[in-house]
Amino acid sequence: VDYYGTEEPERRAMIWISENGEEKIFTFGDMMRLSAKAANYFKALGIRKGDRVLLVLRRHWEFWPIIVALHKIGAISIPATDQLKEKDFVYRFDAAGVSAVVCTASGTVIEEAEAAAKRCPQVTVKISANGAHEGWHFFNEEFAEYPSVYNRPTDGSAPKRDELMLMYFTSGTTAYPKIAAHEHTYALAHFVTAKWWHNVRKDGIHFTVAETGWGKAVWGKLYGQWLCGACVFTYDFVRFDQEKVLGMIEKYRITTFCAPPTIYRFMIKADLSKHDLSSLEYITTAGEAVNPEVFNQLKAATGHLLMEGFGQTETTLTVANLVGMTPKPGSMGKPTPIYKLRLVSDDGSETPMGEEGEICIDISEGRPYGLFREYYRDKANTDAVMHDGLYHTGDMAYRDEDGYLFFVGRTDDIIKSSGYRIGPFEIESVLMEHPAVLECAVTGVPDPTRGQVVKATIVLTKGYIAGDDLKTEIQQFVKNLTAPYKYPRVIEFVEALPKTISGKIRRTELRK
Repeated sequence: VDYYGTEEPERRAMIWISENGEEKIFTFGDMMRLSAKAANYFKALGIRKGDRVLLVLRRHWEFWPIIVALHKIGAISIPATDQLKEKDFVYRFDAAGVSAVVCTASGTVIEEAEAAAKRCPQVTVKISANGAHEGWHFFNEEFAEYPSVYNRPTDGSAPKRDELMLMYFTSGTTAYPKIAAHEHTYALAHFVTAKWWHNVRKDGIHFTVAETGWGKAVWGKLYGQWLCGACVFTYDFVRFDQEKVLGMIEKYRITTFCAPPTIYRFMIKADLSKHDLSSLEYITTAGEAVNPEVFNQLKAATGHLLMEGFGQTETTLTVANLVGMTPKPGSMGKPTPIYKLRLVSDDGSETPMGEEGEICIDISEGRPYGLFREYYRDKANTDAVMHDGLYHTGDMAYRDEDGYLFFVGRTDDIIKSSGYRIGPFEIESVLMEHPAVLECAVTGVPDPTRGQVVKATIVLTKGYIAGDDLKTEIQQFVKNLTAPYKYPRVIEFVEALPKTISGKIRRTELRK
């Protein structure tokens, strides 16, 4: 930020649009000055190198100068979602040893944080943004009074590459969230994300749909894009509206776009012919596996090939369809150059082509940039995933003859039925092609003869009525499109699927 702020101060860094249409354009010169003011302000409030600071800022523009300021100081940023409740804040404050919190004053989340802070005396600094709140420092008003130049320390106290910079609470589907702790080199690894997956360019505008509480925001709205000198686009909405997002792409001539498959499913259902999307040059997706149906419909609707990528909170982009590759529908792509990947079976041996194995990262010669250092204050969970010279992702995939990887599911999601190992994702992909299926999740249920059988829990599309006839129709549909032993012998129709606050399906709850 300071490099471009000095060398090309008028280069656009971000276009920010509020939900009611207010527009702000920030240059790199602006961001250099704003982050310097914020850094000087935070230091005056007593925030120091190594302090853990929780950031709950939705998509407000303040997030960007604030997180850059904390990096300049060497404090550890912990972005979090505004969906947290009091007990969630208490857990995060205590687990990470948080001493300062910066929270949006929009909505009721600041009241939840306030209640939690009363139970956690180590939280000594409370700052509101995007609005004032009684008893809290008001960022927007106070930081503006501080100097717009931040002098980097010369006494050896400046941040170092192997020190912690960023932490994320992982989405816990079976237990309390763990804390993935990243060093300063994490940001560098996202150069590949932006340059070779998102395909950003200096004179383009990149739009990743992500809220700042989740890791995808720094994947697509900060590190790699600004390392490339590209402009990021931020729409500060509360509720997603595909028509408004399509209108933003059209109005601001977005060149590269990234969103989770769910967003693309909404967009496909909209009338795309009403919008001029000719500025789009490249589209990417991650966050969940892509059903081939989404890939094919999007290609038909826009003419663009959807370039899928895969990674975790613990990593940067690990597998992807990079610039220059021809994607295969349903494939995550190939390993990115940063990571040496292995697909490993239960006994630790590498699996042959076509056979699924756990995706592991080779760390026998050291951790590559982008891979987290540890689960913070949690040696047991760290040791459980980092052993035998490997980081075990817990995700299963298989490799085809061309080296493309296909997602199968989490290791604990694999269904073992009559000697077959069945991955839920491929059955879900087939189910999603049936017009009656809006959402679905496949799990294994106990069976006295087969050990387990496949169960599909389905949310129906509007207009379809649950019943035995529809169950039979869906079962036959699956049998016709995949190996018959994989069809769901049990089907349950539900109003909604249980999900974590990050939107991931709670399969553990379904299995129970």
